[in-house]
Amino acid sequence: MIATSALAVLGLLLDQITKRIVVSTMFEGQVIDVLPPLLRWYFIKNSGAAFSMGEGFTWVFTIIQAAVLLYVAIMLVRKIRIWPWALALGGLMGGVAGNLTDRLFRAPSFGHGHVVDFIALPNFAIFNVADMFIVCSMIGICLLLLSGRELDGQKNSAKNTTEPGAGPDMKDQP
Repeated sequence: MIATSALAVLGLLLDQITKRIVVSTMFEGQVIDVLPPLLRWYFIKNSGAAFSMGEGFTWVFTIIQAAVLLYVAIMLVRKIRIWPWALALGGLMGGVAGNLTDRLFRAPSFGHGHVVDFIALPNFAIFNVADMFIVCSMIGICLLLLSGRELDGQKNSAKNTTEPGAGPDMKDQP
């Protein structure tokens, strides 16, 4: 769907533009109060995953992000037939592409780049726009999966009742 690609590009652009602004106007470690005490900019570079876990394994995250992006773009997007899945997967692709761009093209080297994080909430992680796209998309994906909604729009439970052996357990029958 066009909506999937459009949201992916929007997510990537918003992420990279905000990171460019932060890198060009702040120094690493700088904190700026935006809406104290709820929101502040806190510029850090993250070599790990969420909550800075896995520092030193940047190349692993680069491979995982590239694999997720390719899988969603090649295998799933062509199967989308409903808006909720288009939005969820488009947002996921945009967020993953944003952080992958950092991993590929930021210092210290290709494939080992550190992700720029700058949004700080009290008693929470420091994150970026790409992370927001990823988290919101994963919430949407979980809700779609829990509701049984397939990529093509059909309900999962409806498919199962037409398969052989689906339905009530036969040993309960007289």
